[in-house]
Amino acid sequence: MFLVRRPSSPQIARFIDGSRALPLSYQPEGLARAGADGFRVDEQIVPVGSGPAAFARAVTALTEWRHFELGWVELFPARAPVVPGTVVAVAIAHLGFWSLNGCRVLYPTGEASGSTFGFAYGTLPNHAESGEELFEVGLDRHTGEVSYRIRAVSRPRATLARLASPYTRLLQARFRRESALAVRRAIDGR
Repeated sequence: MFLVRRPSSPQIARFIDGSRALPLSYQPEGLARAGADGFRVDEQIVPVGSGPAAFARAVTALTEWRHFELGWVELFPARAPVVPGTVVAVAIAHLGFWSLNGCRVLYPTGEASGSTFGFAYGTLPNHAESGEELFEVGLDRHTGEVSYRIRAVSRPRATLARLASPYTRLLQARFRRESALAVRRAIDGR
């Protein structure tokens, strides 16, 4: 959904309500794990901290969706539960307009008490793109390094997203970079 101004709270609530019964915009579920023909795979793994305490804060950052605290990207509802079936709306400010994009949390990866934790969400038909995105933090038990991983498997769905593919690709790369910085800020307590 493309808008000329920032979506209002009632618009976002209606959008989320209307998204709950929608199917995924692709098949099969699990693209972020394996990829698929016709989809781009973008992956970034970035060190964001060190030690078990930093890992615990990184897990909290993911469960609170702090990796979406970027200013030009907003997640609704804020602090949505990271459990399969949760539907969220991602609002993105573009070049003078906004898009509202529906996603559903699909599956967890790892567990908070282990050395990796994360989740994947998939796009709904009211999202400009089609595919899955995996968000994961990991603790290397040997070095103590905490890393943040994003793996996106996607293709443009909306006509505007296809026509503006070079710009869309720049936004996706910007999101990966800034999302890692947001996790690092959350670990540092900022």
